[in-house]
Amino acid sequence: MMIDSLVSIIMPTYNCGKFIAETLDSVKAQTYQNWEVVIVDDCSTDNTKQVVDSYIASDPRIKYHCLESNSGAAVARTKAMELADGQYIAFLDSDDLWTPDKLEKQLEFMRENDYAFSCTAYEQIDEEGKPLGKVIKTIKKTDYNRLLLDCPVGNSTVMYDVSKMGKFKVPNIRKRNDDALWLTMLKKEKYIYGMPDILMRYRIRANSISGNKFKVIKYHWILYREIEHLNVFRSAFHIAYWCLIKVLKIK
Repeated sequence: MMIDSLVSIIMPTYNCGKFIAETLDSVKAQTYQNWEVVIVDDCSTDNTKQVVDSYIASDPRIKYHCLESNSGAAVARTKAMELADGQYIAFLDSDDLWTPDKLEKQLEFMRENDYAFSCTAYEQIDEEGKPLGKVIKTIKKTDYNRLLLDCPVGNSTVMYDVSKMGKFKVPNIRKRNDDALWLTMLKKEKYIYGMPDILMRYRIRANSISGNKFKVIKYHWILYREIEHLNVFRSAFHIAYWCLIKVLKIK
């Protein structure tokens, strides 16, 4: 029988009024219901707060905090983790979606195998929520060096046990801060374990920086050199490897 532990869902947001209602609906539809959503708004200028307020009015498990100034997703994630009360922390971006059994299946997977850190497979959808026909599979277990090569971890699929690993400060870079966080966590926990089940839908947005692979290269360089302090040659190797598999699509 599953122990009914609280899961804190970390949700940074910025100008996601168009999508966040659908994301929150996917949380409310979970078969596992002992959760809280900790939304940290990076000073949105759209109707994000109004949309969230309409959910808070009927569900006290949804909590909202706005940063004092626009500071980036890394700062918002760190603040949300500070505010989280759950034994488990799960990450969900405010435009992505979960399948209804996501929390239940992943908690069972972690408890049955005594895993502290896990992720799942996921599929890509477009801005309107239509499937793009691409599934991102997981690796059975990923360590620090493997994650450096080509991060096989989808941010909105990750869950970890706070009682075993503690809380973390997200490295403050504009993009790839999720990868930087997993690398930080893998210095404490040897592996992140992958579930083959497709439990998340990742929304591809036209204006996303991560959608432009060439612009993302500079953030990888910052990650390798300034955050992880890899030497120039190793950093260049990882950039070249990433370009081959992502830009040239040879894998």
